[in-house]
Amino acid sequence: MSVLADQFTAHTFVDAFRFIGDNASLMLSKTGQTCELAFAALGIALALALPLGLWLGHRHRGLFLALGVSTLGRALPIIVLIAFGLTVLGVGFWNNTAALVVLGIPPILTNAYFAVDGADRDAVEAARGMGLTERQVLLRIELPLGLPLIVAGVRISAVFVIASATIAAIAGGGGLGDIIVNQASYGLAGVIAGSLCVSAVALLTALALGLVHRAVSRSTTARA
Repeated sequence: MSVLADQFTAHTFVDAFRFIGDNASLMLSKTGQTCELAFAALGIALALALPLGLWLGHRHRGLFLALGVSTLGRALPIIVLIAFGLTVLGVGFWNNTAALVVLGIPPILTNAYFAVDGADRDAVEAARGMGLTERQVLLRIELPLGLPLIVAGVRISAVFVIASATIAAIAGGGGLGDIIVNQASYGLAGVIAGSLCVSAVALLTALALGLVHRAVSRSTTARA
């Protein structure tokens, strides 16, 4: 760490931005690979965790599962998940995708559970009194009320997954991680440039989901 720190100068970030400009095609390609990996994993995590979290929250069961998954997701380092995946799926895209899916599930599952579980009981009971089925109660009452918390969980998951996708380079995942871990070929400017691109993708994704979160929060408040 001290050796790397000693390499920083006043021109380090200037050189990094110059590297991006001089290697725009490479950076776009690697950024695209990182986005492909991260958003594929996020999509799979959503497909797996969101329905389960909604169902468990609606049934008011599975609190131990929701909390356990959340704790496990924070405790397992991504490097361990990738190493485990190597023994099952080998090197490449799907090994890294599987590891990132495991990382992305906990915030989505936990927030979906508490979003529905904590929905206004009076509104839920009033809907049941009007003859709505359990599915209609979930989709028309509990889901809209809990949507801000659900979007917040997706936002957290997205940032985790994008930031961790760079580690996939050690297992053939490609992307910006190839540049970040290969200082010998790309120099310090390349390492910083790759890190800046990852940060930019994570920040833009967080901002976009933040706008969605604000919009659904206003909609929920107006509806209430």
